Amino acid sequence: MKTLADILPGIIEFRHALHRIPEMAGQEFKTSQLIRERLAVLGLEVLPPFLGTDVVALLHGGRGAGRNVTLRADIDALALEEATDRPYRSTHPGHMHACGHDGHAAMVTGAAELLVSRRDEFAGSVRFVFQPGEENRAMGRELVAAGVLENPAADVVTALHGMPGLPIGTLATRTGAIMASCAHFKVVLRGKGGHSSRPALSRNPVTGAAALVHELEGMTGRLVDSQRPAVLTICRIAGGELANVIPDEAVVEGTIRSLSPDSDAVLEDGFRRTVAAVGAMRGIETEIEYRLSYPVTENAPEPTELAREVIRAGSGRYVELAESSMGAEDFAYYLKRCPGVYVKVGTGENSPAIHNSRFDFPDEALPFGIEYLVNFSLAALG
Repeated sequence: MKTLADILPGIIEFRHALHRIPEMAGQEFKTSQLIRERLAVLGLEVLPPFLGTDVVALLHGGRGAGRNVTLRADIDALALEEATDRPYRSTHPGHMHACGHDGHAAMVTGAAELLVSRRDEFAGSVRFVFQPGEENRAMGRELVAAGVLENPAADVVTALHGMPGLPIGTLATRTGAIMASCAHFKVVLRGKGGHSSRPALSRNPVTGAAALVHELEGMTGRLVDSQRPAVLTICRIAGGELANVIPDEAVVEGTIRSLSPDSDAVLEDGFRRTVAAVGAMRGIETEIEYRLSYPVTENAPEPTELAREVIRAGSGRYVELAESSMGAEDFAYYLKRCPGVYVKVGTGENSPAIHNSRFDFPDEALPFGIEYLVNFSLAALG
């Protein structure tokens, strides 16, 4: 039977190899090929891709039929120029693993290597999912819809994500909402252009956009109880090219986040009503693009308690998260289909933030994540 010490040097080298070749959502061709090659030598049942760049493999236990545990890692990168001086820094200009997905994939791979050597200890199966396109595209929705949690049907799912500020060797979670929903919106305001000297002859979409921003800024407080967090953020305003020309169009874009599916519905309805009211008041046509890309990520009680027990029995330290994150995660789609738990693994108190050009998932955190995934799988199948 292999030990964590046996596989760790190879897993660190594997993470570094993934870190060198960051690829964007849906374009993870080199990444998925590297993962497939690694899993193939383990004797796993590696499935044909569901979406193109996903990698899914099954490990069947040596004690016959039983439950299925699914372990998920995301594998895509971000459009950032890496600012670290690591010898394994990105070789793809303008792209880097700034969210630690190389670390997530390495931990699930390490768990696969250890569980293969312990397959005679359990009945049932473990599914290893390496998912493309978590960032912005939320391809977890497509992968779940394509049947990644079927044949055999998953009984419980879990995933890890690095968390800057949390000490290395620490793992944390909470029951219920752990990550927020996220809706992306874009509003196109169409007015009537003209000369800036005669605004009365125009219908200015720029001032319409300004009025819309003002109304939206206070919308969450008017619609959602203060005890139920919700955040609306304007991230982009565009309109016009010259200082003395009123344009025909302006655009407002941003996100809306909450910790409650009920709030999501209320906020979308309120958003649409607000946009319509501003447009009507100013004689401006409005066009709305609104998509709830990420639902609330909600941990189920029983898997979350099992995660606590497993972490406390291991070499890491357990911390109960005091609050949910307003960030979003498409692991939510797995949790909507199957009970499970999303767990944060510490990347260090002085770690750069995720989505920062200096972030690098620490090798020292890998063994704690691998240990959790292995022990959770064995406990859930036991």
